[in-house]
Amino acid sequence: MTLSRRGLMAASAIGLAAPSISYGQSEAIRIGHLTPRTGFLGPLGEYAVQAVQLAAEEINAAGGINGRRLDLLMEDSVNPQTGSAKAERFVQRDKVAAIVGEINSATALAIAQVVNRERVLFLNTGANSDALRGADCQRFMFHVEGQNSMYVKTVGRALMEQGLVRGKKFYALTADYAFGHDLLRVAKRFMAENGGIVGGEDLIPTDLSDFSPFLLKIRQARPDLVVANLAGAQITNFLKQYSEFGLQFPVAGFGFDTALAWGAGQGNFLGTWPVMWHHLIQAPNAQAFVRAFTAKYNRPPENQAWGDYIALKLMARAMTETRGTDGMKIVEYFEGEGRTDILKSREGYFRKRDHQLMQEAYAITALPAREVRNRWDIFRASAAVPAANEPLDAIAATAEENACTFR
Repeated sequence: MTLSRRGLMAASAIGLAAPSISYGQSEAIRIGHLTPRTGFLGPLGEYAVQAVQLAAEEINAAGGINGRRLDLLMEDSVNPQTGSAKAERFVQRDKVAAIVGEINSATALAIAQVVNRERVLFLNTGANSDALRGADCQRFMFHVEGQNSMYVKTVGRALMEQGLVRGKKFYALTADYAFGHDLLRVAKRFMAENGGIVGGEDLIPTDLSDFSPFLLKIRQARPDLVVANLAGAQITNFLKQYSEFGLQFPVAGFGFDTALAWGAGQGNFLGTWPVMWHHLIQAPNAQAFVRAFTAKYNRPPENQAWGDYIALKLMARAMTETRGTDGMKIVEYFEGEGRTDILKSREGYFRKRDHQLMQEAYAITALPAREVRNRWDIFRASAAVPAANEPLDAIAATAEENACTFR
C-alpha cells in the first residue's frame, strides 16, 4: 500500500502512524513564527508556541513539504516595533517562505506591512481587529483567527437568548489598545442595533492588575450586564477579582481565550464568552489534535493553540498543492475559496474579498461549581454558530460593515 504526500500529511494530522521518511537533498523550507511570549499576552503565546511546534513535527513526520523538511524559526514579537523588525529579519536574512502567528492586532499590522512589501505570506493566528480585514487589509495577509465581528455576533446570539440585550443596560471594560478599541466599536454597534443601552464604559491599561476601582464603579452603576472587552492576563485578573468582590451582575465577553479562564482558578470562571474553537469539539480530527497535544504537553489545547496549529497545516498544504513557496501563487490558492478541514464539524475557507477564514464559532457558558469535574472542562458550549442551515459568512462582517481594498 502506498500513500500520497497529502495522504501522509492527513495521516499525521489525525494521529495515525506515518512511515519513516528519508528526505532528499533539497534545501529545507523555512517558516517564521512570531508571537508574544512575554507580557500580558504571554500565557496565550505559550500555547501558540507549543501548538506550532507540534504541527511542524507532524508535517515533517509525514514527509515534509514536497519532500523538503520544514524548519520552524521562532521569535518573541513583544510589541509592534519588535514584531516588525523581526519579521523583516525573517524575510531578508533568514529567507523564510512565510510567517505565521501573532496575537496583538497592532503588531499584526506591522508584520503585514513588511510581508506585503516583501511579497511573503503571513497567516494571522490571534489578532482579532476588524480593521486588519478592512481599512488595514493587506494582500499577503490571511486570517485564521476570527475577526471581532464574528466573536460579537456569536456571543450576541447567546446573550439575546438569555434576554440580556434588548432594553438592558451594559457596562463595558475595554483593553486600551488597538484590539480593544476595535472590539468596543463592534460591540457597541451590535448592542445598539439590538436595543442595548450603554450604562458605562472604561478603558483598561494593558498593564493594569488591580481592577478594584472599576469594580466599585460597576457596583454603583448596577448594570444589567457587565461586558469584558479585555485581553490576555487582563481577563484572568478580572475574573478572579470579580469573584472576590462578590458582584452578582451577569458577565459576558466579546473576545476570549479558554486559557485565561483556566488561569483564573477553580470557581472563578463565570459568564458567557465566544471562542473560535474549544477542546470539547467532537469532530474526529479535533479530538485527534486534543489527544496529541495533551500527550505531549500534559494539558489540553485551547483556541490559540488551535489557531497556530491549523495555520501551519494550512500553509504546508498550500505549498504542497502549489508545489512551491511563491507568495503570489499561495495568495491565489487561498483566494480560490477551496474548502478544507479545520478541525471542526464543517470545513472552512478563506473569503476572497478580505482573506478572513470563514468558519464556525461557539458561545461557551461557565458551568455551576457543582457541575465542574476537573480543571479543564469548566464550561458548556453552544451548538456551532452559524447553524448548519446558514452560510458560514452569516457571522462575519459584511462589506458595508468592513470594506477592504487590498494594497
